[in-house]
Amino acid sequence: MKIGVLALQGAFIEHVRILQQLDVKASLIRLPKELEGLDGLVIPGGESTTISRLMADFHLMQPLRELAQDGLPILGTCAGMILLAKDVGGNSVPSLGAMDIRVKRNAFGRQLDSFETDLDMPALGAPPFHAIFIRAPIVEKVGPEVEVLARLSDGTVVAARQGKLVASAFHPELTSDPRFHRYFLNIAASV
Repeated sequence: MKIGVLALQGAFIEHVRILQQLDVKASLIRLPKELEGLDGLVIPGGESTTISRLMADFHLMQPLRELAQDGLPILGTCAGMILLAKDVGGNSVPSLGAMDIRVKRNAFGRQLDSFETDLDMPALGAPPFHAIFIRAPIVEKVGPEVEVLARLSDGTVVAARQGKLVASAFHPELTSDPRFHRYFLNIAASV
């Protein structure tokens, strides 16, 4: 299995490390020609405006939109969730518009307001998944085909799936727990 990791900005190296720990070939993606032959793609956390601009500058926006429409499994974490969303809550960040969710950027405040918590995620089984939120978005609204994977204790949606698209507001790549990546890889393997 070959999984691409968008390597324009953000926590892409951390995703590569977890994928390699799971014995998956991880390829850094910076140019459209590098998208060929992928079984899945990870869009990492980082700064969504910067990643979006770089996707446009490197002519990746349209090829990624097409791959998402064609059913390529994609995992978006934090900024990656924002870039997958159809609606970025009135914000002007151009996204792939692939996932029927409305997100709110920096929903918890500034860097200083980052936090960690344990999430019950039935799709991952027990024990709870330790989630790290850094200037994280939230999902304000999900479409009818979207499955909620995790919520905070107040009901706020922080992880979701729509078909072969998986998004999280937190950074699973910053933990030592590979279950979230394994969950995505199982989706990619079922294609």
